[in-house]
Amino acid sequence: MHTRRTLLISALAATAATGGLAVVATASPAPKAAGTIDVSTAAELKSALTSASPGDTIHLADGTYTGNFKTSTAASSGSRITLTGSSKAVLTAGGGYGLHLNGASYWTVKGLTVTGGQKGIMIDSAKGVVVDTVTVHGLDMEGVHFRKSSADGVIKNSKIYDTGNDGSGMGEGVYVGTANTLSDKSDNVQILGNTIGPDVGGESIDIKEGTTGGKVTGNTFDGKGMTGAHFDDSWIDVKGNDYVIEDNTGKNTLNNGYETHTQQSGWGCGTVFRGNKSTLSGSTGDKQLAINVTNFSGSCKTTVYASNTVTGGKALTNITVTP
Repeated sequence: MHTRRTLLISALAATAATGGLAVVATASPAPKAAGTIDVSTAAELKSALTSASPGDTIHLADGTYTGNFKTSTAASSGSRITLTGSSKAVLTAGGGYGLHLNGASYWTVKGLTVTGGQKGIMIDSAKGVVVDTVTVHGLDMEGVHFRKSSADGVIKNSKIYDTGNDGSGMGEGVYVGTANTLSDKSDNVQILGNTIGPDVGGESIDIKEGTTGGKVTGNTFDGKGMTGAHFDDSWIDVKGNDYVIEDNTGKNTLNNGYETHTQQSGWGCGTVFRGNKSTLSGSTGDKQLAINVTNFSGSCKTTVYASNTVTGGKALTNITVTP
């Protein structure tokens, strides 16, 4: 009874305060339901990249989208944002980055093509980004770059070729981390089942010091068109720690297939190579090894398993092979 009386008094007071008009409580608006955002123009795409919410899918119609496209909206591991289209949905940049995920954690980019810019897909300060079945080509510099501690990223089932066209000798296919710094913790990046090359100016994959624990599995490398500038004379250069390089296939290289280096003390260590197939026919470098380990020591070990194979060249590796 006391509760009913209190409610009645409160209602009368509210009515008096509004000049005798009854006050009707209204519910808060329901959260925006996740859905599909269909886009067919560059302006619509820029708007969608800004307005998308976790759970949304941005679907690109086939066509050319001219400009530089960027998002800084973060999603979550349980509610990702997806940007998807066929390979005929083409982001074409006249310079700069084709697609920039800047702080945009937990996005999936799938199916589309990126071309024409300085760099293709740039991932900065973004955790858990998945790049799947994209085509990246026709760039001044590198194809796909995980940078500024973009940990737990994945690039898979994609095609990267024709990079490094600005004449500087750069142009890696996939670039993980930042050179000459240990603060970029782009850790646990997985590079899976991609086709990289030909006409990639730098290495197919460059793994920088400061990054740890990634995996490079099941990729196919064609080093035809490698420039050799800045010591780029192998498909992969590992300068990070504790990487697994397995079941990859490569052909056409200037010197070696895979290399490890120490650019910063204590880095370039713990790499495991297994099941990789290297064809070094046509290589003219001084080493001509499938796996060239430049920094092996008691505190900086590399493991090369006997499951790696080589055709052509001078040898499988320059360290003891593990059965």
